[in-house]
Amino acid sequence: MSETLVIIPTYNEKENIANIIRAVLELEAPQFDLLIIDDGSPDGTADIVKSMQKEFTERLFIKERKGKLGLGTAYIAGFKWSLERNYRFVIEMDADFSHNPNDLPKLYDTCKNQGADVAIGSRYISGVNVVNWPIGRVLMSYFASKYVRIVTGLKIADTTAGFKCYRREVLETIDFDKIKFKGYAFQIEMKFTAWKCGYQLTEVPIIFVNRELGTSKMSGGIFSEAVMGVLQLKLNSFFRKYPKKKIA
Repeated sequence: MSETLVIIPTYNEKENIANIIRAVLELEAPQFDLLIIDDGSPDGTADIVKSMQKEFTERLFIKERKGKLGLGTAYIAGFKWSLERNYRFVIEMDADFSHNPNDLPKLYDTCKNQGADVAIGSRYISGVNVVNWPIGRVLMSYFASKYVRIVTGLKIADTTAGFKCYRREVLETIDFDKIKFKGYAFQIEMKFTAWKCGYQLTEVPIIFVNRELGTSKMSGGIFSEAVMGVLQLKLNSFFRKYPKKKIA
């Protein structure tokens, strides 16, 4: 068993799933284990994963859920699964190659060897590193991150990033029952909570490439949740006591 688990939530990713599994599990050093959280994809995504488990015995796992239950709940299910199995590091990643598997070792190393508690694959820490997005979406994402930073006080350029590595101590500290958002605001809430608990968040520059295959799950409603939810998140923080950082 590897000391690091990569979690990929899926819904209708049959065009990408086999390739992303192979790209992650064929990395030579370090090696990662992989957990797919599939929300009842009607296109057969889960069947593809299960067929590949024969090839990647004891390194490829799947947790199937009935229906679309939200990105946040998928990751929380994966976090709990990883803690039960004593992984030291846990990485969030998309299925569609917008997150480059070759960046996984950088995130891992940032937590393992460079003192970070949470390593964030950042699109905006060194300019705007986004490929094949419409300019309107780039601007919306970029200024949303600035807005989140102003409201919350987070010293992070890419506050909505979904490519992250956690030390297990961070996940052990956070009370998942108090994580309220299920969509993309979940990514903001997890960073904010880790920061409020006293953990070190470090950004690692990446290049984000828009998906070529399959359909994006991003929508205006999801994005609005991320923007409007920030005000609620900040307001609630004034009345909440956060657990203190655990020492590794």
